[in-house]
Amino acid sequence: MTSAVAAPPATGGKRPVLLLRRINDRLAAELRSRFRVLNFYVDAVPSLGCVVTTGAGVDHIDLAECARRGVAVAGAGTVFSTDVADHAVGLLVDVLRRISASDRYVRRGLWAARGDYPLGSKLSGKHVGIIGLGSIGSLIAKRLQAFGCTISYNSRRPKDSVSYNYFPDVTDLAAASDVLIVACALNDETRHIVDSSVLEALGKDGVVVNIARGGIVDEAELIRALKEGRIAGAGLDVFEKEPDVPAELLSMDNVVLTAHEAVFTTESNWDLADLMIANLEAFFSGGPLLTPVLPK
Repeated sequence: MTSAVAAPPATGGKRPVLLLRRINDRLAAELRSRFRVLNFYVDAVPSLGCVVTTGAGVDHIDLAECARRGVAVAGAGTVFSTDVADHAVGLLVDVLRRISASDRYVRRGLWAARGDYPLGSKLSGKHVGIIGLGSIGSLIAKRLQAFGCTISYNSRRPKDSVSYNYFPDVTDLAAASDVLIVACALNDETRHIVDSSVLEALGKDGVVVNIARGGIVDEAELIRALKEGRIAGAGLDVFEKEPDVPAELLSMDNVVLTAHEAVFTTESNWDLADLMIANLEAFFSGGPLLTPVLPK
């Protein structure tokens, strides 16, 4: 995840943009062709006017302080939504059908030595609870409906646009679900919302999939539940202290791990570069941001 900060228009020449983190070569070239790119570690920060983030979330930005200072903020919009939804379903299929674990079994030559790998569990017919029914959660729901799953959800309020069962309490949602998918934003209200009581309610046959933020799940409690067999498995793309992943998770065959990569495909990188450039140009031209989190 990378961020860029744009300063107010300078007098003459290219507009200054402060680059905060590493980005792909194509976006770097596009930025340098249009703007005067400043080095975060070398150049002084100019008077701040706009923050443009390439991240799917905005928990790394102090929105309250930006609002107080009148700093505009643009996010990634729905650029990543399709890819993240696909990845969530992929993790779930992998955990239930034990694809990665079976792959390791075959590669180690154990099929011939020990016989068939233990059976997995089918996806169709599962009751899936989704925490957060925004653009990503909604796309996950549509994909899993096609598998014949029953969808329920938790969010800040019920959504009139869907007919899925709504649960105002996450523990109740977990108790009614075979699978719990975390797709909400990380904030003070959602930090560790998936705790020991939620995992207990999900039960020994339950699966957790997290493609949102690591801090939404109490990682220590998740590890305990997995070790003690109080839930059946997990698919995790995010962790509490990235890039450090707890050693206990690395040794579990019922856990599938990816490196916070649900948002990234070749196609989404191109789309994101176009969106980021468009937001910067809109800010400098005085027009509205394409994907405003805080308007200017």
